[in-house]
Amino acid sequence: MKRPVLILLIFCIYEFSVVNAQKYTTIQYFTDDTSKLELDIFIPDKPDKINHPLVIYLHGGGFSNGDKATGYNLCKFLAKKGIVAVTINYTLYMKDKNFSCDGILSDKIKAIQYGVNDLWLATTFFIQNSGQYHIDTSQIFIAGSSAGAETVLHAAFWDFETMNIYKNKIPANFKYAGLIEGSGAIMDLNLITAKSLLPVLMFHGNDDQLVPYATAAHHYCKTNASGWLMLFGSYTIYNYIVSLNGNAHLITYCGGGHEYSAELFETDQQPILDFIHDVLANKKFQMHTIISTGKKTAASSVYKFCD
Repeated sequence: MKRPVLILLIFCIYEFSVVNAQKYTTIQYFTDDTSKLELDIFIPDKPDKINHPLVIYLHGGGFSNGDKATGYNLCKFLAKKGIVAVTINYTLYMKDKNFSCDGILSDKIKAIQYGVNDLWLATTFFIQNSGQYHIDTSQIFIAGSSAGAETVLHAAFWDFETMNIYKNKIPANFKYAGLIEGSGAIMDLNLITAKSLLPVLMFHGNDDQLVPYATAAHHYCKTNASGWLMLFGSYTIYNYIVSLNGNAHLITYCGGGHEYSAELFETDQQPILDFIHDVLANKKFQMHTIISTGKKTAASSVYKFCD
């Protein structure tokens, strides 16, 4: 290859990489004396003046680590499909703390509460600035993996007034259009009522030993553990929502563990797009899809549910 052609090729690759990397804008959505929270927003490739759906994504990491950059694959995919997509950093309250069985229960709950409140702050930011970013505020979806999944589940069903730390102003009649969660769980199934129902897409490995697929203690802790916390996982949530005649789609990775918590976000985003389109088209759906991982469910696993 001639040197000028090689230089041109390298330059083109560099230019493509730079342009590709600059398809988002970083925004500081909240600041106070101790916190500075940022998000990255991906705008549809062909911006226009119509209002678009919005998806806000929260990464995993046990409320102690992780970064918004893990949401880039999802956000790039959605932006190409005409959806405004955002991935946020949120308070990592469990940093340098123990989120397992020998941790402190109140810290676990507070970690979720801070994550939820940060998500509400980001939501408020986009409601207040919907015109600038051409967002339809009736079409705001939330999505999260692992700790992010636990956050979006509680953000959707907790009472804004009761659990609000920052006293930010979310409209009294506001409701998320839907949620997508990977390997998540909720502390109180009774938070989900006929009034608070919203469409959900959930995916979870049925052999998850960290966040229960059905109903069990977090990390399957013994009942005398200081960090014992009962959780209702995706399978239990799915069946409960169906019993309330709500819209739900559960994807079970048969034999899969917690490593599937980001599967749809990072490798196969099409089901997420299909879910969003179904919700916006007001379709009724109650589906349980089982995908074999080729792994055997551990003999010690309480929940099998692959039949």
